[in-house]
Parts: sequence; structure tokens; C-alpha cells
Amino acid sequence: MSVIVPTKNIERTLESCLRSIRAQSLTDIELVVVDNFSTDRTWEIAQSFADIAIQAGPERSAQRNLAIEKSSGEYILWIDADMVLTPRVLQDAVDRARETDSIAVFIPEETVGPGFWTACRTLERRCYVGEELIEAPRLVRRDFFRDQGGFVADVAGQEDADLRMRLIATGAPMSRVGTYILHDEGRLTIRDVMRKRYYYGQSLPAYNRAQPGAIQAQGWATLRAMARNIEVLAGHPAHAAGLVAMRAGEAAFYAIGAAKAARDRR
Repeated sequence: MSVIVPTKNIERTLESCLRSIRAQSLTDIELVVVDNFSTDRTWEIAQSFADIAIQAGPERSAQRNLAIEKSSGEYILWIDADMVLTPRVLQDAVDRARETDSIAVFIPEETVGPGFWTACRTLERRCYVGEELIEAPRLVRRDFFRDQGGFVADVAGQEDADLRMRLIATGAPMSRVGTYILHDEGRLTIRDVMRKRYYYGQSLPAYNRAQPGAIQAQGWATLRAMARNIEVLAGHPAHAAGLVAMRAGEAAFYAIGAAKAARDRR
């Protein structure tokens, strides 16, 4: 199988990410890293671990598509460079795909890192486990990309959601595993979170054109997930309040970014 990792100026977490791939219980792994011309030590680290290391841009979706093109595995798993695989993730995901003849496999994420806002994100992700319209499949059989195309190049931030919606639309069989990916988001700050949502919001109009109705469906799925996990949220009242505030701010900055993209398009 092939694991693909797009990178850009991510030396803080990259070595841990790539080491976790090399330390998997599944040993037949091809590691492909596509770096967007980093100016820190990212490229040096990538070359020391990857079977295939390439420098190319301009964005994460394009980097992933190039990595898929250069890879050769029957299954493709992609992660961001701030993620760490627990030791059996790949073995469990491949086994599940083969046992169930699945095209794609969902793998849950757990946010790790210091600080109040990071703990709010950790609580949020706990609520989303098992919610098909929020989680994204991480392992996909290569023939799906061959038949349906890769990631949408002009979508940044919703590219995983777009792929998930295409998988659902085609009726592709999907399954899930309980083995976690750890997402090292560091010490989140409200400023950084909102800046990222503003940037991602600029891709929302393109995502909405590609997947009409998906944004609203995901909104309802978020509310269902929170309602289903009300006891979990009640057990962490301070972080639950922070989560509500953070989600409200994110929605606002998504909307501001989307409005800017709409203006620019006219």
C-alpha cells in the first residue's frame, strides 16, 4: 500500500509523522511525500524517510494528486504532516478493507496538544466519531481514483469532504476501524483557528458548486453529533462552552471567506 503526505514548512511535526509510518506493524509500505517548496527543514526530513520525495505545489489537493500518480499501492492512505499513526492503523485499515471488500475505510482522529482551545477541539472530535457526513475516509482503493478522479484542485479545506461525498454518491462500500490517528495540532489559538477558517472559507463556493446541499447536510450532521454526545459534553462544561464559542466563530469566518471568494469571482 502507499501512504502519501503533502508538506509545507512543517518541520515541527514531520519527523514524528514519518517515523510513525515507518514503525507500522504493516511493513509493505510505500511512502510518498510531496513538498510545496518549504523554506525550513521539511524537505531535508522528507528525503530522509520517503521512498519517493517530490517538490511541487501549488496546494494540498494538487500535491495529493501528484503523489497518487507517482505511487503504486493497491490502497492509498493520506495524512497531513501533523498527524501520527498509532502502530496498527495501516494493518487494521487494510485488513478491514479486504474483509469487507470496501472501497474506503474511515479512521477516527484524536486531537492532541496543550492548551484550552486544543482541549476543546479534542472534545469536538470525540463527538464526531462514527458520523459519516463529518469524518473523512483516509484509506481508499486506488481504482476509485482511477475511475472517479483525484482530489478537486480548487478546493482547500473541504477536499476530504468532497471525496467522501463522491464515495457516497457512487454507492461505494465503506467501513471503519477503531484504531486512531493522532492529530498534533499544537497549542491552538483563536486567532490561528479563525485565520485558517477564513482561508478555507474561500473554497466553500467551489465546494458548494461541486457538492450542492453538502454544506447544509454537514451542518445538520454536526448538530446530531453534538446531541448524541450531550452527556460527553456535559461532563466537560468549560470545554463544551469553549467548543460552542469556537464553532460559532468558525462559522462566521467561513462565511466571511466565502463572501470574499464570491466577490472575487464576479
